[in-house]
Amino acid sequence: MQLNEVTFSGATPIDGYGPGFFRVGGTVIQGPVCLTLEAAIDWLGFDDESIIEKLQGRVDVLLVGTGPEMRPIPTAMRQAFDDAGIGVEPMSSPSACRTYNVLLSEGRRIAVALMPV
Repeated sequence: MQLNEVTFSGATPIDGYGPGFFRVGGTVIQGPVCLTLEAAIDWLGFDDESIIEKLQGRVDVLLVGTGPEMRPIPTAMRQAFDDAGIGVEPMSSPSACRTYNVLLSEGRRIAVALMPV
């Protein structure tokens, strides 16, 4: 079996998560958060559309971790991101963490908004 080292080209992957927190680059972040290639952005949840302005033109897709299980995101949130030209993919938060790390390693223009598990 051949192993390949994964590199993230200066971006910081998600190291782990647990009840109410995410660990990113060794730093524990409590509660919901939005992560981009450059930084962690405060995110207050599904009604907080302020991140659209911060992400527009910088990312192609936003992964949305909806908590321990996948559930639909509010229609208004999806529409606002569609209007801004940002694709939205809802999934469980554990799946969103893993998917974010894979796409980050591929150099994709990606962000993830996460609700805690």
